[in-house]
Amino acid sequence: MSAMEMKGYFPMWEKLTAAQQTELSTAAYKQSFGKGQLVHSGAADCTGLFLVQSGQLRAYIVSDEGREITIYRLFERDICLFSASCIMHSIQFDISIEAEKNTEAWLIPAEVYKQIMTDSAPLANYTNEIMASRFSEVMWLVEQIMWKSFDRRLAGFLLEESALESTAKLKITHELIGKHMGTAREVVTRMLSYFQSEGMVKLSRGMVELTNKDKLGKLAER
Repeated sequence: MSAMEMKGYFPMWEKLTAAQQTELSTAAYKQSFGKGQLVHSGAADCTGLFLVQSGQLRAYIVSDEGREITIYRLFERDICLFSASCIMHSIQFDISIEAEKNTEAWLIPAEVYKQIMTDSAPLANYTNEIMASRFSEVMWLVEQIMWKSFDRRLAGFLLEESALESTAKLKITHELIGKHMGTAREVVTRMLSYFQSEGMVKLSRGMVELTNKDKLGKLAER
């Protein structure tokens, strides 16, 4: 990976020494993941730091009953820190990551990144900033689950998906929506059926079409 490409992921790049820049650049290697492929599996898996070049990743947790819930997503130019959770002392993150779309990413081995982070305060500070940002996203999700009714959460999710995919016609199953939201498929189906009766969506096999975004938006913000 060229130093110029690496600089795009690290705003404090110029504060690293030339040797540290070279070590990071030369250690990084390209990996490709197909849609649906597991990229990282729980705290025991400390692969390294992923720098997303293209595509989309989903970070999620799994309950004791096997139910999934999406906690955040990663896009182009994002850094996937939890895939190298072992670089952070006394913290373990039982988070899994999968490719939601075909994804190209650069991987920096955990031991290389950890050594440079130990020697470089700017890199350590930036890593902490990324961690703080991810924790904020997790806390926001906890607040949504605790204080926001499911109909409002579902309306917000559908609008977010529509914005991500740039279409009102979402190719998504009720089961997959349930995985994202940590909810049983049957609950999703019942609420989507209600949305359809209210003219907010139109349902077909493997498809949810948003027919009244304004009404969904008002529901999500209520």
